[in-house]
Amino acid sequence: MMDSVNGTSNPSRQGSGATPAARPGRLGLALGLIALVLFIVLAIVFYQSNQRLNEQVARLNRQMETLSRQLARQARQSQALSEAASQAAAKALAAAHERDLALQAQAKSAAQAQSALERAAVAQQQATQAELQAQKYRQEREAELDRLQQVLGQIAQTRRTALGLVMTLGSKDIRFDFNKANIKPQYRDILNRIAGVLMTLKGYSIYVYGYTDDIGTQAYNLKLSERRADAVRDFLVKAGISPSIITTKGFGKADPLVPGNSPQARAANRRVEIGLVDSSLRFENQPLPAK
Repeated sequence: MMDSVNGTSNPSRQGSGATPAARPGRLGLALGLIALVLFIVLAIVFYQSNQRLNEQVARLNRQMETLSRQLARQARQSQALSEAASQAAAKALAAAHERDLALQAQAKSAAQAQSALERAAVAQQQATQAELQAQKYRQEREAELDRLQQVLGQIAQTRRTALGLVMTLGSKDIRFDFNKANIKPQYRDILNRIAGVLMTLKGYSIYVYGYTDDIGTQAYNLKLSERRADAVRDFLVKAGISPSIITTKGFGKADPLVPGNSPQARAANRRVEIGLVDSSLRFENQPLPAK
């Protein structure tokens, strides 16, 4: 006690324990160390937690990228499927349209075929009727030609041909003098009788052919035969027959009726022939009917 009063220190006491002023410093240091340790621990924990969080975020990002790629792939697949479906729908629609067109064409073809069959049936019926009418017409014409042959045969020599009748007006009926084309008065009665029969005909064309004997050139005889045919034509027209149904032609010295150069043969060959042809058998640009 005295030592402390005197202001001196006791070394033994200083060495054996801290003073009250030193204890708070040590406590603060200890607390600081504890706080530092806690901070370090918390930092480590936070770092580790942050690392795990970053890893989780990275993993989530990778998962999101994978999911995004999957979604993009699925979107592309969906787009492709949608386009394929659209194309398939368009093809199906086009096929349906083509099918409808085919059905319409088939129906139209069937209708056309039916119409063709009906027209064919009508045409066949008309053809049958036409054939019956033609057959009846031919029978009537044959009967008329038979009658004409009998009537005209009483006037002059008359024969049948494939197209009608031919009358030969030779030296026994109308005699033409040598190098002449005029019709003598004594032969007019025969032509009047012929004209009287021809005027009763309907639907016939008349052909008048002229001939000569063998004397002279072909060119001269051709003109002479034409004048003889024209003379008979003019007589028939004056008798009342329409000139529109009469055609003339000269053959000159071709096709002699009687061979030879005797006076009798030459007189017989100076002749005119009258052909009667059914007008329904004439065609445009058809040559004169055979005798």
